[in-house]
Amino acid sequence: MGLYLDPPDRAVVLCVDEKSQIQALDRTQPGLPFKKGRAAAMTHDYKRHGTTTLFAALDVKSGQVIGECLPLHRATEFLKFLRKTDQAVPPRREVHLVLDSEADQKTVRGTVVPPNATHKTPDVKAWLDKHPRFKLHFTPTSASCMNLVERFFAEITSRRIRRGTTRTRSPSWGPKPPRTSSPGNAAPSTNSTKFAETARKCQTQNTSTD
Repeated sequence: MGLYLDPPDRAVVLCVDEKSQIQALDRTQPGLPFKKGRAAAMTHDYKRHGTTTLFAALDVKSGQVIGECLPLHRATEFLKFLRKTDQAVPPRREVHLVLDSEADQKTVRGTVVPPNATHKTPDVKAWLDKHPRFKLHFTPTSASCMNLVERFFAEITSRRIRRGTTRTRSPSWGPKPPRTSSPGNAAPSTNSTKFAETARKCQTQNTSTD
């Protein structure tokens, strides 16, 4: 907390973390908008366009975010993000990075990942040795909520990712999943057809009301 409230002079404090396994979903039907007496709704059918990992660094003072989507979550991608951060921060300024505790474990696709394995590889350590202006600070064990970038992840999840629609692919979304594994590839069900018809009626009503 002292680093947030009283940062060193001529230094930038960045809260850094990654949000992995973000799914790019394309809804097969338009969602139902919110209206009086009924909550907003969306179809359960979708097409998957792959997954991505968002690396982000939140500037505590300005609120600006340095971000990049990469297809994988490894030390190689973390090192690439460090280079981008180095270019974004003005020279002659110390860079203090707030990271999750070294004792916290994460689970990816059911596999327990060693605590902060991406931060402790020889390549990352060698890069940090060559860039002494980068200082690493770790949150206490089981206290990753103190990393303020988690608040940014919560906002984009609730406002964009959870109900968002992705109709185009990007190289950062990784390999395209097999067609057989996507429920959106199946023929639209009767419920989906009714859902689409109701959505069109709602859009027409809203347009005429405006």
